[in-house]
Amino acid sequence: MKTTTAEKRKRRHTRIRTRISGTAERPRLVVFRSLKKNYLQLIDDVAKKTLVAESDAAFLKDGKKVERAKKVGIELAKKALVKGITSCVFDRNGYKYHGRVKAMADGAREGGLKF
Repeated sequence: MKTTTAEKRKRRHTRIRTRISGTAERPRLVVFRSLKKNYLQLIDDVAKKTLVAESDAAFLKDGKKVERAKKVGIELAKKALVKGITSCVFDRNGYKYHGRVKAMADGAREGGLKF
């Protein structure tokens, strides 16, 4: 039986999630990338709630995917700082840390989040 790329990513994500968990003080910053859009969420795993979420749906025509990914990180950091969240735990969701994933992380750091 062949395993698909999505199944391999899901397996990596499950392995990562055994070690990473977010709290209200230090939520988990989760990355998701589809073929067209980029998504970021700050999740409190204790209360099982999404505290802040952002995607690049608002600025789909503004440049390339990597540039939009950085904007998503900056916008999420602005929303998080308004809610009083300054630090988080980064969850790359099984993706490699390069390209759009790295751009979102760099944008969040540039916006003021610490992780």
